[in-house]
Amino acid sequence: MNLIDSLVPADFRSTFNATLRRFYLCTLLACIGNGLTLSLFVVYLHNVRGFSTSFSTLLLAVSAVAGLVTSPLWGTLTDRVGPLRIIFVAYLCDAVALVIWAYAHSKAQAAGAAMLLAIFGGAGWGPVSTMLSRLVPAEHRQRAFGFNFMLVNLGIGFGALISASIVDLHRPETFTTLYLFNAGVTIVTGLLFLTLAAHGGPVKEHRDDPVKSAEGWRHVMADRRLVQIVLASLVIMIGGYGSLEAGVSLFVVNNLKLSVHVIGVIFFFNTSTIVLVQLWVLNRVEGRSRTRVMALVGLLWFFFWVMLDVALNLPAYLATISLCVAMVVFAIGETMWSPMGSALVNEIAPEHLRGRYNAALGLTWGVAGTVGPAITALYFDNNLANWWPLATGLTALAGSALMLNLRRGLSAREDGRTNVAAAD
Repeated sequence: MNLIDSLVPADFRSTFNATLRRFYLCTLLACIGNGLTLSLFVVYLHNVRGFSTSFSTLLLAVSAVAGLVTSPLWGTLTDRVGPLRIIFVAYLCDAVALVIWAYAHSKAQAAGAAMLLAIFGGAGWGPVSTMLSRLVPAEHRQRAFGFNFMLVNLGIGFGALISASIVDLHRPETFTTLYLFNAGVTIVTGLLFLTLAAHGGPVKEHRDDPVKSAEGWRHVMADRRLVQIVLASLVIMIGGYGSLEAGVSLFVVNNLKLSVHVIGVIFFFNTSTIVLVQLWVLNRVEGRSRTRVMALVGLLWFFFWVMLDVALNLPAYLATISLCVAMVVFAIGETMWSPMGSALVNEIAPEHLRGRYNAALGLTWGVAGTVGPAITALYFDNNLANWWPLATGLTALAGSALMLNLRRGLSAREDGRTNVAAAD
C-alpha cells in the first residue's frame, strides 16, 4: 500500500468529483482570508485602536451573543430555502462588515462591525456543514469533515504567515490592509459558492410533506442525545476555542511579555500541525468511539493550558518554544474534534431537520464565544490572569467527563463503533 492509499483510501478518493473539489476550494479561499486576522480581535481593538481591555473582551462576548441568538434562525432558513442562499448572503454581509471593521475608530463603529461579523459569520457554520453532508455518502462524512477541517487550517496557516510578516502595532494601516484583503477574498468565495447551486436548494420532498414541514425546533430539542452532545461540546469548547481566541493573544503580549509577532508564529504551528497530521488522525480514529475520542480532546486541551501557565516561569525563548509545543498539542485535539462532532450530529439528524441540527451544534461556538471572553475579562481585569490558563484547562476536563457519559445513549453506529465491532 502506497502513502496516498494509506492516508486517503481509494473509496474516499472516489468521492472527489468536480463539485466536491469546488466546495473544498471555497473552504480554502475563505480561510486564507480569515487567517489574516483570526487571532487579532482583542489586540486590534486594545493595542491598535486604543480601546480598553474590558471594552474589547466585552464586545467579543456581546457579539458572540448576537451570533448565538440568530443561529437558530439560520438553521430554520437553511431547512426551508436551502443552504446556498444563506451561505451567499452571509459571505456578502461579512465582506461589508470587514470593510467597516478595517476603518473603525469609534466604539460605535467597532460595535456595529462586530455585530455584523457575528451575526452573518455565524450563519455559515450550519449551511456549510449541511451542504457538505449532501456532497458525500454517509459512510464518508467523517473523513469529509476531517478533510475540510484540514483545508480550513491550511488556509488559516497561510493567512497567519502573511499576517505575521505584515502586521505592526505601530502602523495601524497594516491592520486595515489585512481586513480589506479578507473582505475581498470573502466576496470571491461567496461567488464561487454560487457554482454549487444544484446542491444548495431545499429538499423538495420534505418541504411538500405536511408532517415533516410542520416539524421544527421543538422536535429538535426533544432529541435528548442532541441536547447532551451540545452541552458536553459546549463545556469542552469553553475550555478550548472560546478561551483561546479571547485571551491567548493578550496573555502572550501582556503577561508573557513576548512580541506580537509570536502570536502569528505559534498559530502557524497550530495550523501546520493540523494540515500535517489530519489525514493520519482520521485513519487512527476511524471506527472508534466518537464520544471517547472527543473526551480525549478535553484532556489534550487541559495539557495545552498547563503548558501556557508554565511559560510564565520561563525565559522568553523557552516560553516561545513551549507555546509552539503547546499549540501542536492543541492542534492534535482539533484534528479529532472537528470530524467527530460534525459526523456525530449528522449521523443522528433527520434530513428535513439537518440544518437545525447543525445549527444547534454551531450554537456551542456562539455560547463558548460568549462565556469564554466574559470569564477571561474577569481574570484579566482583576489581576488574576496568571490563574486563567489553569482554570480554563479544568473546564476542558469537566467537558470530557460529560462527553463520556453521553456514550451510553448512542448506538454503536451513531458512536462510530461499527467498524470496530465488525473487526472484533
